[in-house]
Amino acid sequence: MKGLILCCLVALAKLGLNPNKTYEYKYVGTVNFGLGIPNLAQSGTRMSCKIKIRGVSEQTFVLQVSDFSSEEFNGVEGKNEFEVSAKLTERIASQLVKPFMFDYVAGHVDNIRSSAEISDTIVNIVRGMLGSFQLTVKITQRIYELEEAGIHGKCQSSYATEINAETNDMTITQVVDVNNCREKAAIYKGLATAVLDPVSRQRGESVVSTVRSVYTVKPTVEGGLITMAHGLEQQNFSPFNVKGGNFKMEATTEMVLLSVNDTARALPLGSTESKGNLVFKFVDAEVNVPIVMQNLDNPIAKAAELIKHLAEANRYQIDTTTSEDTIKLYQLLRVIPYEGLDVLWKQFAGNEENRRWFLDMIVEVNDARILKFLETRFQTGDLSANEALQTLLLAFDHLQAVPDLVEMAKMFLTMPFSKSNVYLWQTVVLSYGSLVYKHCAYYTPCPVAAVQPLLDMARESLSNGNHTDMVIALKALGNAGHPGSIKTIMRFLPGVAATPVDLPPRVLSAAVQSMRLIAARDPQIVQEITMSLFLQKKLATELRMLAFMILFDTKPSMALVSIVTVHLQEEKDLHVISFAYSYLKSFSRSSTPNNHFLSTACNVAVKILAPRFGRLSYHYSKAMRMDWFNGMENFTLLLGIHAEGLVELLGNGIPGFKGDLSFSDFQAVLNVLKNWEVLPNDKPIMTAYSRVSGQEWFYADLKKETIDALIKSVSLSAGKGSSLWVVIESLQRGVSWHWTKPYLIVEVRYFQATILGLPLEISKYYESISGITVNAKATTNPPLNGQLGQLLTSDISLETDGFIGFTKDFWVYYGINTELFQCGSEFKAKTPLSIPWKFTVKINIAEKKFELDFPSCKEDIAIYSVNSNVYAVTRNIEEPELAKMTPIIPNPIDSNAEVVHSGPTAVKPDSDQTLTTNTWNQRDNMCAESNIYGVGLCVESEFRREYYHDEYPLYYFLGYTHMAFKVVPVQSIKPVDKIHFEVNASPSGHPVSTRQLLETLRRLSMEDNQQVRLSSDSASSERGSHQRPDDNLMEVSNSIKPEGYDAVFYYTPKPSKSTQLIVSQVGENINWKMCINTTVKPHVEAMANIRWGAECQTYGMSITSENARFPGAKPKINAKIQWTTIPKNLAEVCTRFESYIPGIALLLDFYQKHEKNVKQEISASLVATSADSIDVTIKFPEYTVYRQAIPFPLPPATSTSFNGTSETQQ
Repeated sequence: MKGLILCCLVALAKLGLNPNKTYEYKYVGTVNFGLGIPNLAQSGTRMSCKIKIRGVSEQTFVLQVSDFSSEEFNGVEGKNEFEVSAKLTERIASQLVKPFMFDYVAGHVDNIRSSAEISDTIVNIVRGMLGSFQLTVKITQRIYELEEAGIHGKCQSSYATEINAETNDMTITQVVDVNNCREKAAIYKGLATAVLDPVSRQRGESVVSTVRSVYTVKPTVEGGLITMAHGLEQQNFSPFNVKGGNFKMEATTEMVLLSVNDTARALPLGSTESKGNLVFKFVDAEVNVPIVMQNLDNPIAKAAELIKHLAEANRYQIDTTTSEDTIKLYQLLRVIPYEGLDVLWKQFAGNEENRRWFLDMIVEVNDARILKFLETRFQTGDLSANEALQTLLLAFDHLQAVPDLVEMAKMFLTMPFSKSNVYLWQTVVLSYGSLVYKHCAYYTPCPVAAVQPLLDMARESLSNGNHTDMVIALKALGNAGHPGSIKTIMRFLPGVAATPVDLPPRVLSAAVQSMRLIAARDPQIVQEITMSLFLQKKLATELRMLAFMILFDTKPSMALVSIVTVHLQEEKDLHVISFAYSYLKSFSRSSTPNNHFLSTACNVAVKILAPRFGRLSYHYSKAMRMDWFNGMENFTLLLGIHAEGLVELLGNGIPGFKGDLSFSDFQAVLNVLKNWEVLPNDKPIMTAYSRVSGQEWFYADLKKETIDALIKSVSLSAGKGSSLWVVIESLQRGVSWHWTKPYLIVEVRYFQATILGLPLEISKYYESISGITVNAKATTNPPLNGQLGQLLTSDISLETDGFIGFTKDFWVYYGINTELFQCGSEFKAKTPLSIPWKFTVKINIAEKKFELDFPSCKEDIAIYSVNSNVYAVTRNIEEPELAKMTPIIPNPIDSNAEVVHSGPTAVKPDSDQTLTTNTWNQRDNMCAESNIYGVGLCVESEFRREYYHDEYPLYYFLGYTHMAFKVVPVQSIKPVDKIHFEVNASPSGHPVSTRQLLETLRRLSMEDNQQVRLSSDSASSERGSHQRPDDNLMEVSNSIKPEGYDAVFYYTPKPSKSTQLIVSQVGENINWKMCINTTVKPHVEAMANIRWGAECQTYGMSITSENARFPGAKPKINAKIQWTTIPKNLAEVCTRFESYIPGIALLLDFYQKHEKNVKQEISASLVATSADSIDVTIKFPEYTVYRQAIPFPLPPATSTSFNGTSETQQ
């Protein structure tokens, strides 16, 4: 018996196939995507066939497939079934019937061969079939581990074996650790400004995979024979780092031996080529966009038609239905050869609208074709500087950062056209630096040759003494972040360079900041340099602050943070101390995973420094660091201003500036700014710049000559030669301008092999289409005679209509994606903003009159909306018009709100669905309507969820979501032709009476129902000068008295600042008014009384505030709101709002105590307890909330110190 078992073990150890036999297997591979919850929709695909394997030699075999069938599933398990995709089956089977050769030795598959025309996708499917034959058998161990190549890559595998004593069959269980692969069959693609951060991705996205295979091996004379193989791959995916509540993928393979026969005769095989080993080979991912499926035949003609369609559909306003067409266009452009792109350019170059769309879309052709296209355009000069700037910026940002393309991109640094415009040149240099950064992120070590052109620019500018060239070269080196550039950068740094340097602050600032990205790649050398700069006491404060920030970009150790803390305790520059302390404090609150240990060290440093520096005034320099964590990468946005010239201008202070932000302060600043002419011509007054995730993409210098040109153009004495005069003449002739901008903001994709040989993809797409249309025509009466100053005394009229808005679409796809078919789960959200306008404006500056007329509202206008849902999707290339998208959470039986269109067909859950107890469907529609103006503002919403959405974060997003803000027409009391708004700000002692107002409007309406003018007299008062603007908001209709509101405002500056606002509703038999009286005694108290209703007598409330300053007491401000009677609906709103107060107070670290306070009163007390903190106490009728020592910037006092027990004077 033992001998028999030993013989069986020996036979089993020799796993293989007999070259003289033909083996027939039945194969079924299935993959499903969903939530794994009953009664929810899911999608899937199933492939089944028969496989025959016969020998060619001892180690070479041929695989042939027959009876192939491809099926898809889209619906609810138990209610829907897999359906055969006949045309897709035929297409795949036509390639699978051809023979595939492979080597098979000791249970290992290698060197797969097939005819040249077989696609990589088909070969991958065959790899999935052959994966059922790949295993390692060891008879000396029952449990063993090893690294071996499989379809997922070179990964760790764990084996367990067991022999059936009755049949002598061996059962082998194999578990592949797909998260522990030396060479994993997975790729990640992102944008230049979003390079993958491994820690962030691990913590932000939960992707858990398990792969297990069970084999039954039968001993035969020839050796072990696999009679059955079952594979199971499971994966849970969630955008949130939580357990449970995930999208689920389950893939299974079943291989069962049907028969073994002698091979009758050899069949001719024909020529073949090697397709590689068993490891999955990825197909060109740029072409296979996961969220669309279209036939890519004849792409040039299809792309041309799509560009024309998009340009026409979005000519006046954004068509929200065309956003998916932009994705289709990206896909078509990516398969068109360069010659085809040139054909399209020649077709569209002469049409402004089509030309702009083509240039905006071609940037997504992210390989050598886009560089060659731009090279041709730069050589011929047939792009404007603005067109070239925008196209190159986005093209470089989305370009594949492979060595050949980086080398090819260098040519733009030497082309004359690149230097034809200063902003184009800056874009070329900065964009090349960003390209080098992304290149170095994926190729380590990064060759110095990639950054060499920028190093040469920096050295040449230093030798020539050209400060402008120094800045742009250093900024580009900062974008590149190449460690090899550190020696060049050091030559610009004071106290670090071998040769002393004397450079202006903006050059030194650029040099320090150019180390910001090197900090992560060579932290040690950057730490040494930045510490040296920070400790140079005589160095400019700004540079020391920048060095401090760069130092912390290196992720310093706890020991180094401690050293910095010790030096800060001895620091004398309060600006440096304040800046460093606030930066440490903001860093201590960082929530990004890769800053966890550093934030802890900063927290310790803050606690050490807080007793001495925690109360430094807000008038010293401060730093605020913000970052947020989106799951795949850290994203930061920086807007900066460098005001070297302005600092020089204000170096001696501002005479007459008191700091209370009064009119005299404003005048003092203007008086100093008048001296801007003393600044040198070659020095910028101010520089603004912007960075995204550390990549600087824009900066601009504001120079003296720019301000000079601006002042001359708007001077009242300017004539026909000024730029403003040209604008006015254009407006008088009539102006029509339109601009659109499609932009693929995000395309982030992750691919991984599955046991079926199909690629699993997790991707995010974020697409935006923005647009603006302006039509305008102006008239002046009397016509201009040659000077802009005449505008101050003319009647100016402007008629305009237009549109501004955008549509933003966001997709998350999780599923199988090939050029043949797709199946998976898809989140889809659409957010359009649409603001159309049409109005007429009349202005008379001398008379201080302003009139505005709007047409009446005739139809619904959706201003802003959000729509989203999660779908089970299936698509195939043979029938793209029959793509299916089924909402994962079914629609209720009574909802007809959503039918998902995908081409000419529509898919909707079964109509016999019943609303179960765990389904939540809420609809709301709230409107504020005015029957005077015939218009209303509405907010509508609908949510469909399952009750278990409370269990996991992901479920908050599952289901249909709709929210919209609309302007809608409503039934008006009287017909409305237009809505008229008028402001008359001329001085007057007496208001126009309501009766006089009505008579004037009625008379003018009957004369011309399109124009309403309102005149008033000006007079002087017995009590002093009164300023009286008169505002009117009316609905106007033909031959009917206008109705609306009239507002009159009085202002008396002395002896105390008092105002009176009277708002009256205009109409017959109406006496509603609102009266607001305010009195302000500067630095003492302010009071306001509000009364409204019939003749301002029905309701009323008062607000008072006083500044309490007593000798020996802390400065204090008291405020209170009192009311007598208020409307019921207002009381209900206030009661609802008050219910949130305790929760809000808790979030803001306020304490609460229950006590009875004055009824119908809310009071607040603010006490200044230190130079930069206050105590706050708020009393409500039933309770009190309070908090002490709230950080708050206080205006500077004349005393040099602040003491809570002494009196300070402003």
